[in-house]
Amino acid sequence: MSALQQAAAIRAGELSPVELVEHYLGRIERLDQRVGAFSHVAADQARAAARAAEKRLTGRRGAAELPPLFGVPTAVKDLTATSDMPTTFGSAAFKGFTPPVEAHVVRLLREAGTISLGKLNAAEFGLSPYTDTYAGSSRTPWDLTRTAGGSSGGSGTAVAADLVPFAHGNDAGGSVRIPASVCGVFGFKPSRGRISNGPLAPDPVIQLCQGPLTRTVADAAALLDAMAGPQPGDLFWAPPLPDGDSFLERSAREPAPLRIGRFHHPGSDELHVHPDVVAAYEQATELLVALGHEVEDIDPPFGPAMVEEFQDVWSVRSLRVPVTDEDLLLPLTRYWRERGRTVSSERFLGALQDIQLRATRAMVDAHRFDAVLSPTLALPPQRPEWFKELGPATDLRRQFMASPYAAAQNVTGQPSASLPLHWSAQGLPIGVMLTGRLGEDAELLALCAQLEAAKPWAGRRPPL
Repeated sequence: MSALQQAAAIRAGELSPVELVEHYLGRIERLDQRVGAFSHVAADQARAAARAAEKRLTGRRGAAELPPLFGVPTAVKDLTATSDMPTTFGSAAFKGFTPPVEAHVVRLLREAGTISLGKLNAAEFGLSPYTDTYAGSSRTPWDLTRTAGGSSGGSGTAVAADLVPFAHGNDAGGSVRIPASVCGVFGFKPSRGRISNGPLAPDPVIQLCQGPLTRTVADAAALLDAMAGPQPGDLFWAPPLPDGDSFLERSAREPAPLRIGRFHHPGSDELHVHPDVVAAYEQATELLVALGHEVEDIDPPFGPAMVEEFQDVWSVRSLRVPVTDEDLLLPLTRYWRERGRTVSSERFLGALQDIQLRATRAMVDAHRFDAVLSPTLALPPQRPEWFKELGPATDLRRQFMASPYAAAQNVTGQPSASLPLHWSAQGLPIGVMLTGRLGEDAELLALCAQLEAAKPWAGRRPPL
């Protein structure tokens, strides 16, 4: 059942929150050691919340009194502050730390009626497209030798392995869309300012977005409805939907024929795009054309010059987390932070300015299109050892080899989604990415839902 189907069954009295919570806690107990989804399982808290929800159900006068996702289990990425359970940012340096204040998005998920089962494993400080931490290695359930991606690797594999029906993630360089691609689920990065990062997640380079990972587009739209909306102190607000409208309702509307640009060149002749990735991209193009959309080839919006600039910005960004004992950090994290300390203020500001100028030009060039199609990743799911085996410098090069597409939308702030439309002959999921205009999240969700209806993916289950 989808998350929305579970919510409807609870309202109809066909399922209880207690039954659902026990079902998922049982699956976590049996399977999580294999997939590495959770950094913390809050079983007692979840059971108490489920019993409270059950009691509320017995006293209700009508379904209209219940929040939209009442009684449905979920979990929160471990980069996001929770005041009732540990938040370690994927790092042994923060093991056992519980923040004094919770993130707005955590409160909004609770107010929407969801029940959190715990915290989901995340790459240390969100710095890598794979998730290997003190809490374990997150693996895609489609092949347990391969990474679940990052930095929301725990979120991706939790949904793919049916440990939760939907999950929270966040994305500063592809961290929702990368796990969605390698885990065969739907991942949505909304427009900048659509969901609050507050009150304790300042982002000096304005790249971070919260977003859902789900089995269906409708579940993602419902989770977006729950999380979206400006909060006091937010620096950016995305334009709201009209009063009475919702992303769930808008996602169900059939889009008119659209004009869609497409590219798969990664922006550098030194990079190789795997044939399975190209096949997924071509099949998505054929599907879009069959649905009546006009698809046109375009040049890659970003070139290789952006890589060095992005690494300068990303390395300085890695220093935003204060650490008292850096020996507890992973080698890659230490490498990023050491590099960040070598970047002068002049170089940092120059890199940030150049990236933003490139982003502005790219959005102007692409504005004639309703959406842009590209691969999500250049390679199929990889083994985490492939990234790490030759040290941090090679790790960074291989990260770019695997993921040359997804970070650009964090710079532009545009909504972007990874759709699990293709599986390779080896049974590995290969995602494709659709990016919409800034602020047009609802239109992008409707296009994704149309593709899902034409080629459903939610029924596919990994061998796990």
